Amino acid sequence: MATEIKFCGMTRAEDASAAASLGAAYVGVIFAGGPRRVTVERAVSVLRDVPKSVRRVGVFADASPQAVADSARRLGLGVVQLHTDCDAAAVTRMRGEVEGEIWGVLRLATASIPDVAAELFATADGVLLDARVTGKLGGTGVRLPWKELSEQLSRLRVHGGAKLVLAGGLNAENVTEAIRLLRPDIVDVSSGVEAAPGIKDHARMRAFRDAVNAST
Repeated sequence: MATEIKFCGMTRAEDASAAASLGAAYVGVIFAGGPRRVTVERAVSVLRDVPKSVRRVGVFADASPQAVADSARRLGLGVVQLHTDCDAAAVTRMRGEVEGEIWGVLRLATASIPDVAAELFATADGVLLDARVTGKLGGTGVRLPWKELSEQLSRLRVHGGAKLVLAGGLNAENVTEAIRLLRPDIVDVSSGVEAAPGIKDHARMRAFRDAVNAST
């Protein structure tokens, strides 16, 4: 199965439209803080021209389940991404509030995957791997130790049905290696295709798409 692409951290409608035209399966907006954070009102504008064939992803941190559900309904989100230190219980609580997929996030500071990962892979629809950087939730451009993680992830994926979503420092130059080592279902890029935080470079987006397509 071909690896799908998620372009995340959208702050402009023209960038979200470019992502869709390049064949992205997912387009993400961030409500969790940082330089790419948008309000729900802004997200409505950013996502206005994204076709229904592209799944909209909302990235949340400390919002209440009801607030997340309200945002998901208003924006037509296909995926709610819980970008905190997430466990299976948090996914289960959110599943009672929203209709779309729930992705949990594992933010790793080392090459060791925590014990909560097994249950998360068994409960969530997707598990996103990102680098843990003190004081930041994501979009840092810091890559994970893919080779060291590969065997651990292979064992987890045998027993859990969640999609593997790989983030953390991806760009057109290294995504081929990441796909070869980890075989993720989805690759998630934000800072690696930007001219500035929140401002996407469409040539870099195209190069990233081409690199992913050449790898799968």
